[in-house]
Amino acid sequence: MVDRDSPPSLTRRRLLQTAVGAAMMLPAAASAAAPAGFDEWRDAFRAKALAKGVSPRTWDRVMGSLEPDMSVFKNFQKQPEFNEQLWQYINRRVSDWRITAGREALRKNEALFARIERDFGVERGTLLALWGVESAYGDPLVQQNHMRPVFPSLAALAWREPRRRPYWETELINALRIVDKGWSTPEEMRGSWAGAMGHSQWMPEVWLNVGIDYDGDGRVSPFGRPDDALGSTAKYLVRRGNYHRGEHWGYEVEGPGGAVSGSRSYLAWSRSGVSRADGQPFPDSSASATMWVPVDGGPKFLIGPNFYAVKSYNPSMNYALAICHLGDRILGGSPFIHPFPGSERALTLAEVQEMQTRLTSAGFDTGGTDGRVGNDTMKAIRDFQIKSGLRPADGYGGLKVLARLRQGG
Repeated sequence: MVDRDSPPSLTRRRLLQTAVGAAMMLPAAASAAAPAGFDEWRDAFRAKALAKGVSPRTWDRVMGSLEPDMSVFKNFQKQPEFNEQLWQYINRRVSDWRITAGREALRKNEALFARIERDFGVERGTLLALWGVESAYGDPLVQQNHMRPVFPSLAALAWREPRRRPYWETELINALRIVDKGWSTPEEMRGSWAGAMGHSQWMPEVWLNVGIDYDGDGRVSPFGRPDDALGSTAKYLVRRGNYHRGEHWGYEVEGPGGAVSGSRSYLAWSRSGVSRADGQPFPDSSASATMWVPVDGGPKFLIGPNFYAVKSYNPSMNYALAICHLGDRILGGSPFIHPFPGSERALTLAEVQEMQTRLTSAGFDTGGTDGRVGNDTMKAIRDFQIKSGLRPADGYGGLKVLARLRQGG
């Protein structure tokens, strides 16, 4: 069991931005399979990996006949970009599918979440939401259909990514060390283009330095049973995010105070005329929070330390709000009481599946009709919007897109 914290690492968002720029600097030959020069680099890199503790047996098993996945560079340039408004961002992540599947995941793992709450004090809703957004609750179909083998991708990046080659070399070695420890197999290790993998979509470095053997089987498992991943995520939130036991992340509120800055106790906010939008009292009047109004004219929030603990997982206020709200919804909470300007309700699971089915029938492949909206579905929606003259062509599948599809496009 590894129980030390690790130094700060690059965020996935930063890695993607860096790699996109780097990819544009690469010559066209970089997209070819097994390009010239890789074997020489691999032979030279072997000594570096072995010096970092990788065994010759693991090196030969993983890297002996490996070819780099050079499509990572080509695909970077084709990554679709969608400019979502905050309400669209939240609707897509706090979806009917994720809420329903999250409740089922809780039912199946009730004892595990109770144990984590006892050991770490991290609320189950937060962990469920992170698990649902990062890996669809560990759905093996996501691994099969939307993830790629980690080692060919990391090898390509360690060999040819021009700006942060030392970083990618280190992560390739970290991934090899995971195999060396018997925590996973090369075949099982599938993840994002950057090597983020497992239930919590962590880079190899984080698995090595934050991961814990929470189920006591002698290894830290990114895949399979979720015990290690969820226990490790709770540790992450406590150690890196300073998560506060027993405090809720925050609340939607009403009243004055949008212009007030700084942290104040809930009691002080109450005395200034701020109250919960659902009419309930603040459970812990001594806890502190700050006021946040994400969009003028939209809902207001008092957010506490545990909101920022979630933000330590991904440095986006929008991401943190979506995670916190999804966690509340899984546990039976209501949608936001005050809508965002120009927003519309999220589609139900049946409506999303209908939209995907109609798009596919019209020649816009969504990659499946399971009610989960990823990049394939968003691209299909945007292509349909462009063809149908719907503006903006933002890739958001809402009521307007569904109504046009029902009209026959």
